Amino acid sequence: MIHQTRLFVPAITPFKADLSVDTARFVAHCKLLLEDGADGLAPFGTTSEATSMSVAERMSALDALVDAGIPATRLIPGTGCSALPDSIALTRHALAHGVRGTLTLPPFFYKPVSPDGLFASYARLIEAVGSDSLRLYLYHIPQMTGVGITLDLIGRLTTEFPGIVAGLKDSSGNWDNTAAVIAAFPEIETYSASESLLVRNVAAGGAGCISASANVNVAGIMALIRALGTPDEAARLEAVGVIRALFEQVPLIPAIKATVARRLSDPDYAITRPPLMRLDASHDAAILRACALCFGGNTP
Repeated sequence: MIHQTRLFVPAITPFKADLSVDTARFVAHCKLLLEDGADGLAPFGTTSEATSMSVAERMSALDALVDAGIPATRLIPGTGCSALPDSIALTRHALAHGVRGTLTLPPFFYKPVSPDGLFASYARLIEAVGSDSLRLYLYHIPQMTGVGITLDLIGRLTTEFPGIVAGLKDSSGNWDNTAAVIAAFPEIETYSASESLLVRNVAAGGAGCISASANVNVAGIMALIRALGTPDEAARLEAVGVIRALFEQVPLIPAIKATVARRLSDPDYAITRPPLMRLDASHDAAILRACALCFGGNTP
């Protein structure tokens, strides 16, 4: 099955000085990402610091995006929590807005989790939401959750709930795993979490990427997507790879927020919610380099 190649951005969540969600900056940043050319947004995932946010905060922030005129069909909000009732509540709320789908972590506190237990959690979520309109994107990030999304689990869910599992985001960094998912389930949209893997993803039949660094490099990644299969592909891939590698050498989420802050000449975008901490001056050179690569002369 051929999928349209897309870039979804796991948008950062700005916070105010008192660490409450800064809804105005959140909406402004999300609009800017779409203006930059992103196909859509995947808020309330890892990059969004969603596991440091309450259910009410995530609902309110999603409401704000839709109320601001961002089409719900361009949103894949994160809804996965350790507590099943929280995942159900977030998924119902998102679905009521008419979102494209929901990006759903497995329950991630208890480990090890049996295959039957993990299946039961997703099955109960699907049954409790009780809507044929649900499109579930499974979120595989085992280095953070300690709980993997296996081929067997995907197979059980697609068999038991046909049409509900729409895709998977593979944040493991293991290309062999991504390739195995694409090969076994070509009908679902499989996204890599790094633009450095985008060429391989699309060549294998995947759907694109959902990348943290897209918060600051939509233009570069979209240029790569447009260049796929052309003589310019290798150069575009190298360019996004350099930027991605730079962010992988510093604390990723604080660095992304610091780069956004510098782009917009607004230091409050750099605020993180503990346990994450904003970058100190020792990383200034890396942020200046990131800005130069992503925005050229268009930053202060």
